[in-house]
Amino acid sequence: MSIKILADSACDLSKEHYNEYDIEMVSLTVHLDENEFADGREIKPKAIYDAMREEKSPKTSQVAPQSFKTIFTSYAESNQPLIYLALSSELSGTYQTAKMMEQEVKETYPDASIHVIDTKCVSIGLGLIVLRAAELAKDGASVDEIIETATYHAEHMEHIFTVDDLEYLYRGGRVSKTAAFVGTLLKIKPILHVENGKLVPLEKIRGSKKLLNRMLEIMEERGTDFTNQTIGISHGDDLETAEKYAEMFKDKFGAHDIVIEMVGSAIGSHAGPGTIAIFFLNKEYK
Repeated sequence: MSIKILADSACDLSKEHYNEYDIEMVSLTVHLDENEFADGREIKPKAIYDAMREEKSPKTSQVAPQSFKTIFTSYAESNQPLIYLALSSELSGTYQTAKMMEQEVKETYPDASIHVIDTKCVSIGLGLIVLRAAELAKDGASVDEIIETATYHAEHMEHIFTVDDLEYLYRGGRVSKTAAFVGTLLKIKPILHVENGKLVPLEKIRGSKKLLNRMLEIMEERGTDFTNQTIGISHGDDLETAEKYAEMFKDKFGAHDIVIEMVGSAIGSHAGPGTIAIFFLNKEYK
């Protein structure tokens, strides 16, 4: 029996990816204007960014426990192996909830082949891991082979990103009000990365041109063999800039396999419009 890959909506993959690789998806919840929406199903990211430009503050909540219990029970009953690749546990309680539901379901179905993996990744960084796992599942790899490769990619996935307005990170508790005010006043753009699953400030750059050049330098410093891996770019409703980055990656690094997606509603609610993030491996592709 084939192995099923489960992802949460924070991986920011498109419906085309889910359909092509037969990936199952579970949604985080987005709260806007006193309404609740299933991320990736019931609301478009553009609606979130437009709302934030109007100074609204969308909120998010983790995947509901019952959603995991229903999915895990279904696969346990059918005796089909399931691997869930989760959003970083440092950014959401979704992983912990999934682990609790895994244990609960296994009390009834002790032999169920259900595996919950904390990738410590987010957005297309997570999405690229999900795609690699789904490729392996489609090719008939074993559970152990898929988990080993997915874990390797997760451990070596770089996240380098910037936001257009520090105010959004302030609202999400990522920077102080003073830093957000001063940064906006001086037109300072932060470069951040993910370290052990947490969002960590890396550098502050003044000016958009310097920002782009510095992000390329960091990519060159940390990455390896860009011609033999998939590079991810996610953007907060700024496809033009994302495509400009992609062309520079092709020209500078010889990259040819690049996935561009909009940052989804859940992650975008914290990052804001104008976010640009790049994702790549810092070790050879496996």
